[in-house]
Amino acid sequence: MRLTALLSMAAKVVAPKNYRFGTNRPWTVAAKRRNPPGKQRRKVFVEPVTEWSVLRGDTVEILSGKDKGKQGKVIQVFRHRNWVILEGLNTHYRYIGRTDDYRGNYIASEAPLLLQNVALVEPSDRKPTEVEWRFTEEGDKVRVSLRTGRIIPKPVVERRDGIVPEQWKDGPKDTSTEDTLMKTYVPSLKTLEEEVMEKLGIQENRRQQTTYWY
Repeated sequence: MRLTALLSMAAKVVAPKNYRFGTNRPWTVAAKRRNPPGKQRRKVFVEPVTEWSVLRGDTVEILSGKDKGKQGKVIQVFRHRNWVILEGLNTHYRYIGRTDDYRGNYIASEAPLLLQNVALVEPSDRKPTEVEWRFTEEGDKVRVSLRTGRIIPKPVVERRDGIVPEQWKDGPKDTSTEDTLMKTYVPSLKTLEEEVMEKLGIQENRRQQTTYWY
């Protein structure tokens, strides 16, 4: 197992109270600019979703809006706002880098869609369907199409560096799971000097007097 995978599982972003989530990650400069300290933004009420059936990498069909009926790939999921962003769909155009003497660059960017406005596409017939989570006889949790009863597998997503975590094989320079979970530090009440002298075999019976900093 890669060490970065363990660190990503251990890391958890804690957003401040009354934080309004958007398309920017909370730790980015753009998100901090929209949520400065002391600013109270209008509260957004989001309908809670118990179990998400749409994952990053899935193919979905838009049910309403200007791109109704089109199918696209989910590239981003925002669970705090029930949003999904599709690659190349529901785009809007804007200028970036505009100054007094330069009009800026005219670019297209995808706008988020509500989860209720998209439907998962079944790979067998490329038609939208409703799904629910069920358990197989082996105990695996899978998505099942309510229209055909077939299992819809989870998508295989590549990272930015081209690595698929599910298909990763540890190499000779990767840290194994056993070595990662092995406890190599034994807590001790000895000082650093006492530990060094013990390693070098130095006997010292004298002890430094206790120092108080108050």
